[in-house]
Amino acid sequence: MQRLSRVSYPASGLVFLAAALGLIGLASCTAKAPEGGSGTAATPAAMTPEQKIARGKYLVTVENCIDCHTPGTFYNAPDTTRWLSGSEIGWVGPWGTSYAANLTPDMETGIGSYSEDDIVNVFRHGIKKSGAPVMPPMPWPNQTHLTDEDAYSIAAYLKSIPPVSHKVPALVPPGTNAGGSLIVFPPPPAWDAKNLPAPAAPPAGAGK
Repeated sequence: MQRLSRVSYPASGLVFLAAALGLIGLASCTAKAPEGGSGTAATPAAMTPEQKIARGKYLVTVENCIDCHTPGTFYNAPDTTRWLSGSEIGWVGPWGTSYAANLTPDMETGIGSYSEDDIVNVFRHGIKKSGAPVMPPMPWPNQTHLTDEDAYSIAAYLKSIPPVSHKVPALVPPGTNAGGSLIVFPPPPAWDAKNLPAPAAPPAGAGK
């Protein structure tokens, strides 16, 4: 049986091999760490004001804000000249009758007096600048999950659109006939009503 012969390396060769292995190890340590590793990820560049507004427009569109807040949308004819200026279709439920607000930056009838922080606060807590609660069917609890970047992008977009003067009807208390065009929620079945609070009169200023 043939035996493998031992290969001898000169001392200089061993030094070279060790140095090469050291460089390989150093390179592997300085390479980009995989996701979840301990490497330092690059910080994404901040959006420009234009990018922020574009992001906000996208989010307002995919979150279906336009459906309730732009007149005519439910009839497949959204009025682009009155974009997000509120609707006079009433939503009737245990909370009374509520109306989709004017989200344009009009100072008298819209959110012109709101800062971006005020708008984001509505997303985070469901409370208007006046201190009144946001009423159903506005799904503000979903918006608590927005990242700061997305929430402020929406706020920037709403502040950028043309103001439209349109005073939306005030909240009508429960048990009062609001009249007009209404979408009425029927009394909830037992399965859906299990966690619902008893109907109560809205706080003062709820329609502002």
